[in-house]
Amino acid sequence: MADPVRGIHTKRPADYLPSGVEWGTLALILFCYAAWLAALWLLPEVSLLAAVLALGGLSALHSSLSHEALHGHPFRRAWLNEALMFLPLSLAVPYGRFRDTHLAHHRDERLTDPYDDPESNFQDPQVWARLPCWWRYLLQVNNTLLGRVTLGPLIGQVRFMASDWRLIRAGQSGVLRDWILHGVGLVGVLGVVWMSPAPMWVALAGAYLGLGLLKIRTFLEHRAHEAVHGRCVVIEDRGPLAFLFLNNNLHLVHHMYPGVPWYALPRLYRAERRRFLRANGGYVYRSYAEVFRRFLLRAKDPVPHPLWSPRD
Repeated sequence: MADPVRGIHTKRPADYLPSGVEWGTLALILFCYAAWLAALWLLPEVSLLAAVLALGGLSALHSSLSHEALHGHPFRRAWLNEALMFLPLSLAVPYGRFRDTHLAHHRDERLTDPYDDPESNFQDPQVWARLPCWWRYLLQVNNTLLGRVTLGPLIGQVRFMASDWRLIRAGQSGVLRDWILHGVGLVGVLGVVWMSPAPMWVALAGAYLGLGLLKIRTFLEHRAHEAVHGRCVVIEDRGPLAFLFLNNNLHLVHHMYPGVPWYALPRLYRAERRRFLRANGGYVYRSYAEVFRRFLLRAKDPVPHPLWSPRD
């Protein structure tokens, strides 16, 4: 059977799609919340550093699970998935805004567009030329892996909130609604932290660490390329980070089959590896260890989009 994406064919794509409630994903969501509570109540008595590390990992996992939820997992009803992921363990991003901006990001023909791809890190070259020197320097540092992990959460949050503030001022009530709902969930999360033995700074540090971990995944996800499928990476890692990211390191596979759940992505990739890599022009890395070796202190891309042409 031909896939709607040109160049990739699978014999039975329906085999990779869920037909009912995904009990494994639901169990993982419940485990994430239970482990987060355990980290708040039990680990501070052992080590505050251990508490920060655990909360960071669980925050990143919760964000990966939120990504699954907005793509229709584990339930077929969107409102049930959204209710499951309502509590913002990362503290930073409203679920509704993550949902809307990420689904807009899935317009693959606009990937890496400085204006139309909400998750793009590229700048319009003309805008880049007008930026203050200090801001250009920060964005250049942010294009190294070390910079993306350490500074990226703060830079991304500032830019994201500034963009949403402009939308709210322009009268987009849905954006304001999502931030109000986020505030309600945030009060609940911080209230739980306040009642726990963990100091508030431990929860804040854990949330920031979680955002930093997610930047490892997003750092290489997309590149500037003329071909649409050539813009999406495959990182063939099968270690702890691949689990933390729920196999979204097989990013091309996810973009071509956004309805396929996280646990089926490796099987789909193995079945069609040669065709996937032909579709993305061999944009592949063997592991995250390779990514760290190559890009920890070196930028992968320029900040101004190298293929950008002025808009009409």
